[in-house]
Amino acid sequence: MSQQQFGVLASVRSTGHPHLSTVLYDWNAGERVLRVSSTANRLKVRQLRSDPHASLHVSGPDVWSFAVAEGEAEIVDPADGAAPGEQPLPDRRVTILLRVSRLYGTALDIPAQG
Repeated sequence: MSQQQFGVLASVRSTGHPHLSTVLYDWNAGERVLRVSSTANRLKVRQLRSDPHASLHVSGPDVWSFAVAEGEAEIVDPADGAAPGEQPLPDRRVTILLRVSRLYGTALDIPAQG
């Protein structure tokens, strides 16, 4: 996970189908947390607010190797502390924190738990 920067984030649509987005991420192995920056109005952010279950798929060095991180996401939005009535900027950034509860795959660079 720490040797890559790009992955595919899967969130859950209201229909139950997966929604996939290519994202740039930061992995903190000690905390088991993935961080993804996004604009607040993106579909993935709206879906994760509704259903926080998510996975991140990361390709390894060859076509057969991969790592998957599963967990629940939290949206950290600096505008949550805005003054009442203050209009947020249309391109404001939020951080998606994916607290990883399960890791699996053939390209893990840390020991899997559970």
